Amino acid sequence: MNSSTVKTYLPWLVATALFMEQLDATVVNTAIPSIAASLGVTPLSLKSVVTSYILGLAVGIPVSGWMADRFGTRRVFLTAIGIFTLASVLCGLAPNASMMTAARLLQGLGGAMMMPVGRLAIVRTFPKSELLGAMNFVIIPALIGPLLGPTVGGLMVHWTSWRAIFFINVPFGLIAMYLVWRHMPDYHGDERRPLDVLGLILFSSGTAILSWLLEIFGEHTLSGATMFLMLAVSIGLLAAYAWHASRIRFPLLRLALLKVRTFRISVVGGFVTRLGVGGLPFLLPLLYQLGLGLPAWQSGLLMMPSAAAAMGMKLIAPKVLARFGYRQVLVFNTLFIGLTIALYGMVGRNTPLAVIVCISLMQGFFNSLQFSSMNTLAYADIEANDTSMASTISSSFQQLSMSFGLAAGSLVTAWFLGRVPQTNQVLVTGALHHAFWALAVMTVLSAAIFWRLRRQDGDSISRGRAVAKEAEPVAQ
Repeated sequence: MNSSTVKTYLPWLVATALFMEQLDATVVNTAIPSIAASLGVTPLSLKSVVTSYILGLAVGIPVSGWMADRFGTRRVFLTAIGIFTLASVLCGLAPNASMMTAARLLQGLGGAMMMPVGRLAIVRTFPKSELLGAMNFVIIPALIGPLLGPTVGGLMVHWTSWRAIFFINVPFGLIAMYLVWRHMPDYHGDERRPLDVLGLILFSSGTAILSWLLEIFGEHTLSGATMFLMLAVSIGLLAAYAWHASRIRFPLLRLALLKVRTFRISVVGGFVTRLGVGGLPFLLPLLYQLGLGLPAWQSGLLMMPSAAAAMGMKLIAPKVLARFGYRQVLVFNTLFIGLTIALYGMVGRNTPLAVIVCISLMQGFFNSLQFSSMNTLAYADIEANDTSMASTISSSFQQLSMSFGLAAGSLVTAWFLGRVPQTNQVLVTGALHHAFWALAVMTVLSAAIFWRLRRQDGDSISRGRAVAKEAEPVAQ
């Protein structure tokens, strides 16, 4: 297979699959009331439709790296898109809530293998000097999908049936499968390692329970004691996995990889950053609709400048990183993200729309630069035979961070809204302003993690040159 052809098609393939996955995950939330009315159930009872997808991701992501090493990236990616497309059809045909929940679980399993396996193919195809440009292209769908989802979902439900939301995945899925078969490289692992079944059970169960708890956080569908008990169980399972992984040769996730400093800073720093950024999709619609009194369609349109800025960023990011390096970019860009979040805390009914659009543009640009930088830095010092494991670990932490981010946004909002009547726009707006400022502070604090980077960290990616590794201090 021609190398230049692969480099041309592969970013498009991974970006298309990721966009399909991200858009679908957010579109469904908008359609829940229509689905509930059609199936004759209450919207609250369809919460399982959302959480089942999250559970599918939690179970599927950890095993995706092992599957790619064993069966090859092309076959696994092709199968993942096939499962996702088939599950989309089953969702669209679902006659009842139980069928819908099962189909969404299957859809989550398919989606779980797309992101880490697609990212693995990108990392193994492009040399580190070209990795930034390729990853910039691929990261855009992950940013604009959640922003466009509510708008697209609202329009489709308004003009067509909610079932069209799922059927629209079919042509994209079939085209993607054909292109994957023709143009995607087929990478296998350097050594044949057995599947860590016990590790899969421990880690997947722990992350699934934790993700589910974070998803339903604040809804009071469970008693406080029950939620605390389940939280303790999930933490216990994850602690048991960490102990188990340290004692066997081939763990499901080799956590020792976190000893690589740049990888550790990228993963941990990204996790903390998303605690602040992850709450924005939850807070912004509340500000626009409850605080400013805008209709849902206009609220959705105000999210779109952020998507446009995210796409424009990919033209600038390589030059910015080449000029300033990862350390300066991640430290100062994190501060800029905190600043833009804080600016939302000053938006009121008298704020011109042009100002809101400018804030949205800044937020989209800085967020996109942040995620591109963090995601590429993760592979700066990773050896070629560890890329599969690194991709799986990074994807697992990202999935958890998304759940934690939404939970953080929900918690902060609930804290400040308290018993404020939602009909009082002045009080609601003031409470939401405090929530934005709290998230801004959380984001700014994460800059301290990136401060631990060294000046030349990531130069192999941003400036296309290898950097001599400094000896790590030996613990006494």
